[in-house]
Formats: sequence, C-alpha cells, structure tokens
Amino acid sequence: MGFQQGLSGLDAASKNLDVIGNNVANANTVGFKSGTVDFGDVYARSLVGATDNAVGQGVQVTKVTQAFTQGNITVTGNPLDIAVNGTGFYRMVDPGSGQVSYTRNGQFQTDKNGYIISATGQNLTGYGVDNTGKVNTAVLQNLRIPVNDLAPLATTNTAFAINLDAAATPPASSPFLSTNSATFNHSVSEQVYDGTGTPHMLTNYYVNTAPGQWSVYSQVDGVGQTSPNAGGAIATLTFNSSGQLTTNPSKIPVTFGGMTIANVDLTGTTQYGGGFNDTTVTQDGYATGRLASYGVGTDGTITARYSNGRTAVLGQIAMANFKADNGLQNIGGNQWVETADSGAPTLGTPGMGSFGLLQASAVEQSNVDLSAELVNMIIAQRQYQANAQTIKTQDTILQTLVTGL
Repeated sequence: MGFQQGLSGLDAASKNLDVIGNNVANANTVGFKSGTVDFGDVYARSLVGATDNAVGQGVQVTKVTQAFTQGNITVTGNPLDIAVNGTGFYRMVDPGSGQVSYTRNGQFQTDKNGYIISATGQNLTGYGVDNTGKVNTAVLQNLRIPVNDLAPLATTNTAFAINLDAAATPPASSPFLSTNSATFNHSVSEQVYDGTGTPHMLTNYYVNTAPGQWSVYSQVDGVGQTSPNAGGAIATLTFNSSGQLTTNPSKIPVTFGGMTIANVDLTGTTQYGGGFNDTTVTQDGYATGRLASYGVGTDGTITARYSNGRTAVLGQIAMANFKADNGLQNIGGNQWVETADSGAPTLGTPGMGSFGLLQASAVEQSNVDLSAELVNMIIAQRQYQANAQTIKTQDTILQTLVTGL
C-alpha cells in the first residue's frame, strides 16, 4: 500500500511549517533573512531504466533557501547602529577562535578596550589609518575607537594676511612699546600652542615708519622674541603704489623664550585704503583633545570629534560580497560562514563597485513579510491535513482487504 507518499508529504509539510515558524519567530530580528523550502518529487529507480507507468514515491525537501533581499531601515539614534543599504556583509572575527563570519546585523557596541564588537562578541573588521591619517586598504584589522586623548600639536606655521590702512601715519610716540597703544598703529592676535598643548597668545604689532613702509613686532604672552633681532622688529614691510607687498622674504622663523614658531607668514599683507582689516589669521597647532563624539559615514569611514575642535579618521568598515549568497552556511546569531558553494568573498568598502552604502544610527529590519508567512502557514497546514488524509484513506483500504479475507 502507498503509505510512503503520505508519510513523505507529512514530513515535507512539517519541515515547511518549521521554516515558516522560524520566519515568524524572527520577524523582528535585525538583519534576519527569511527562508523558503524547495521541494522535489521522488521516483524509484529501475535497474533497466525508466518506465512509462512509474508511480512517484512522494516528496522530499531538496533545500532551504534564504532570501537575501533588502529589509526596511529603521532609525534608532545609536551611532553604532549601522544599516547596510544595498548588497554586502560585515566581516566579523571571533576574538577567541579567529573564525571569520559575515553578518547583516549592524547592532554594534564597544568593549572596554574600545574595539567595535557585535552583540555576540565578534570584532568588526575594516581598514586602519597610517601616520598621515589616510586609510590603508591593504591590511584588514579589528576596528577600534580609542579612548585616549588626542595628542597636542605645537604651532609651527602662522599666517597674518591683513590689510594695513594706506592713510595711516607714523605713531605720535616712539619707540615701540606693546603696553602703549600710542606707539603702534595696529595689532593682531592669534592663539598658538607649545609642545605640551599649552595655549599662548601671539600678537603682531604694526608700526608705520614712512609712506608705504611698516615695521612688524611680535610677542608671545607680552614677551618679545629672542630671534630675530632680540626684541626688535621681526620684519620691515614695503608696499608699492598699488598697495602690493614688495618685501622678500615675508615668511619668518621666530623664537620666543619658551617656544619657536618656524614660520610667521606675512604673505598676502596689503596696504589699501579703507582702514585695517584682519582678513586671514590662522595657525596649525592645537591643544590636547578629549573624545567628544564619533560618527560613521555612508562610505564606512569612522570619524572622531574631539573637545579641541579637531576631527580624526579612525578607520573604514570593510564589506564582503559573494558570488552565491545562498551557498553561505548559516551558523546562527545572524552569522554566515563561507563555503565552497558560496565561493571566496570579494572585499571592499561601502559604495565601491556593487557594495551598498551604510546608514549610521539605523538598523536593517528582518525582510520577513509577516502577512505572507501567515498565508503560507495556512497553505502548509492544509498540505499537512491532506497528506494525513491520504494515509487515513490507505489505512481504510487496507482494513477493507484484511476484513474481507
């Protein structure tokens, strides 16, 4: 009697319900990809080949296929919640075993050492930066948000590109004294930093000495320079009739009691009518900085912002693609590992080639269509009931034969 077909149908329907139940259970699991059951019919093989009147032996589950389609993106506000918008997987490394896995779940956090990890403890990998702050895509490493302070940088370059009033005349009093405003025509100040990140005030004083000619004095915290000219003018600026600077050089190394500024740049200084105007006053040093915040760009670049106003690139998230996503082996925890069927991963960065972009402070929701799954559940239930009915019918026929003998 043909109980085989009914039993195989019950088994297939049961596995189908299992997959549907798993989809429903993970409807709110971040990064989850729904599965579907692929069925195949079963025929007995003959030693002499196929026959025209062969009767099928039932059904079997040939494969459970996952649908790697895009899930909806939901904003969370957590800077380390990162959603993938497009194709690609995050590359994770288990710190204990070194096993490499891949995931679409972008719910990350930091451990006590600042490393970016998943909820299950795997390290997020990417590309670090070199000494110049440029991302080095040649070497993969575990990404980390350092908790230490940003080291200070001593000022080495300053720029004072200002306009001196062409109508100015020599001061009423001389010689120059920084404490007596009657001995200079104009002053410009800029905060600079020594090697320890301690701020100091650099002030340049401009004294008109003749038509088209100015002397420049420089002090830090009210103390004159030791070089050049030991407290005298560091430069004499001369302008032509069009107000253009003709003095050369205009970039001057200046040494003070506690610090040296390699370049006081007076390039761009002009002498036009209309009064004094401090158009460009800049310097390149900064104080020690505490980590204030960090963010992730659409290209996966992690940027830190410090209390001293500076920013620094900490690294870039790596992404992986596979020729056959369905060849990946699901190991649970929203993680997959590569297999011979999936092929080796192609690595890159978000937005490069076929890789999707990232969205920070957001997560990719499960791609489960709950309404469709509930309908599929009804269909699978009917399938189970129908196969149970075939077994019942076969049993009735067998009972009729037994009782008729």
